[in-house]
Amino acid sequence: MYCDEGLENNQTLFVPNFVRAMEIVSTAMQTSLNATAAVGSGPNKNYALTQCYGDLSTEDCLLCYAQIRTYLPNCYPRSGGRIYLDGCFMRLQNYSFFEEYKGPNDTTVCGNTTRTSILFQNATRQAVGNAVTGALRNNDFFAREEMLVPGVNNSIYVLAECWKTLSPNSCRACLENASESISKCLPWSEGRVLNTGCFMRYSDINFLNPIPIASRSSNTGRIIVIVVSVVSSVVVLTVVLMIVLYIRKHRYVQQKRKGYYDVEKMAKILNDSSLNFKYSAIEKATGNWDEANKLGQGGFGTVYKGVLSDGREIAVKRLFFNNKFRAADFYNEVNMISSVEHKNLVRLLGCSCSGPESILVYEYLPNMSLDLFIFDEIQGRKLSWEKRFEIIIGVAEGLVYLHENTKSRIIHRDIKASNILLDLRHRAKIADFGLARSFQDDKSHISTAIAGTLGYMAPEYLAHGQLTEKVDVYSFGVLILEVVTGMENNRSKSAEYTDSLLSTVWKHFKQGTVEEIFDPNLMMHLYPNMKFKIEALKVVHVGLLCAQEAISLRPPISAALKMLTKPDEPLPAPSNPPFIDEHTMELNSITKKLLNNCDSDDGSSSVATVSHSHFYPR
Repeated sequence: MYCDEGLENNQTLFVPNFVRAMEIVSTAMQTSLNATAAVGSGPNKNYALTQCYGDLSTEDCLLCYAQIRTYLPNCYPRSGGRIYLDGCFMRLQNYSFFEEYKGPNDTTVCGNTTRTSILFQNATRQAVGNAVTGALRNNDFFAREEMLVPGVNNSIYVLAECWKTLSPNSCRACLENASESISKCLPWSEGRVLNTGCFMRYSDINFLNPIPIASRSSNTGRIIVIVVSVVSSVVVLTVVLMIVLYIRKHRYVQQKRKGYYDVEKMAKILNDSSLNFKYSAIEKATGNWDEANKLGQGGFGTVYKGVLSDGREIAVKRLFFNNKFRAADFYNEVNMISSVEHKNLVRLLGCSCSGPESILVYEYLPNMSLDLFIFDEIQGRKLSWEKRFEIIIGVAEGLVYLHENTKSRIIHRDIKASNILLDLRHRAKIADFGLARSFQDDKSHISTAIAGTLGYMAPEYLAHGQLTEKVDVYSFGVLILEVVTGMENNRSKSAEYTDSLLSTVWKHFKQGTVEEIFDPNLMMHLYPNMKFKIEALKVVHVGLLCAQEAISLRPPISAALKMLTKPDEPLPAPSNPPFIDEHTMELNSITKKLLNNCDSDDGSSSVATVSHSHFYPR
């Protein structure tokens, strides 16, 4: 990974441009192995390029992209950077670099210091030359070569690819330079060239993906990947990010290539579990996946309504990724959610991993998710203040159970309106445990790569990956402010950048004008009833206490619940929310320090990766 020396010009312009650029790229990556975007204007414009190498399957491309996407924000507040993985490449700049093919950061990386024979070296040079010739003949600028080394029982494997934004002449220049540079790795048995406009690798170990061959040129062994369209738009990026923790920890793509990914053991655990459903029974319950029963979809899969043979209504999450690709993630969610039971947590009925795809079976909740009500002018009228307050209390009670009343405390990590489902009586149930993490009593916090939804993540988690229950408390604070105001915190995803919800509420709180930002749908309920008005003002106050920047000042969720339910419970004055200076509304010094520490090389803190994501209820 290379990060530019220069800094972004204006945070309030650069960040939303970056977020929008990632959304555009994410949408394109659903059905393509490459994508570009250009968002904004002037020095804060974001130009983005992502490309998977031509022999990756759609699944592996999405996984590689999900991984690389979480690394890139480590460069912030630099104005750009680039990242090379063995499966994909990403670059972001504040200027148009799409035609660049060489630069000062071009690098040759020689690996595996096993000395090879003259025959191997000669075969490598020939295979590299063949790959260059083949890539220049192909419209997609990609080629791979496998060549048997004469006289020995060994082969040489080569991959060469230019970024698709280059012209043929630029690609030729880049690959010719790469072939010259990579030859310097000989006599070692592995080498890579990371050029501005192309990537090249050779090895005596077969790192090429065994995928169906659609056509092959005489010189290159070129493979055209048969791509299957994967659904959804921005959802694919962000929900696939749920898998990123596992990918980063176990280096999924590399392990899959090396063939040591223990799936069968996990699948057997699920098959032997009392939670196991027969695939045929679920298929029948959904009418053979009838489109009429489709409730919605997220990046992990499509959700269907089903009716079991005993008449029970169910919600079935049909995962895009078969269990053999993500058994550990699948098992984590099954194990996590099946171990908890509370009236304010969505109930897992079972799962199936024996059929052609992995399936999760949940209780059916007819009113879907909270965001469909509070952010909709018409649907919002259905939720009176009494209902909204009941939902807030329900979410708090569910979090108290997760944080304090289980044998192993659980941190949800993605509390937001779209992950709060509503039953027939609009009672809240916390859903989506794909990001949940167990938290042992003997640890004050754990450090982890972050994944979640930008705008709902606490600053210490965003900057350092420092994970405690206070991360959920912060998200809860943002959520209840949304419930009272009807305003979505992530409004920056719209075309025009606006103040965040936190900054808006903070301004009005300091000025004593909070009532001006109440959801208009609540006004008929609040003004005639002083009790409701007092409750709404208290919710705003508690929301700001929960969303304070300093982790030590945020109350535990049980204390927040007590503040909400006890009329005489004293409320301390809240301090600044993160990222806001009360006078200038700019990034404050504490948060600057947190983010700057992300660039530390001393190893004293765990460097987190920022993921902007839009997860949907599962």
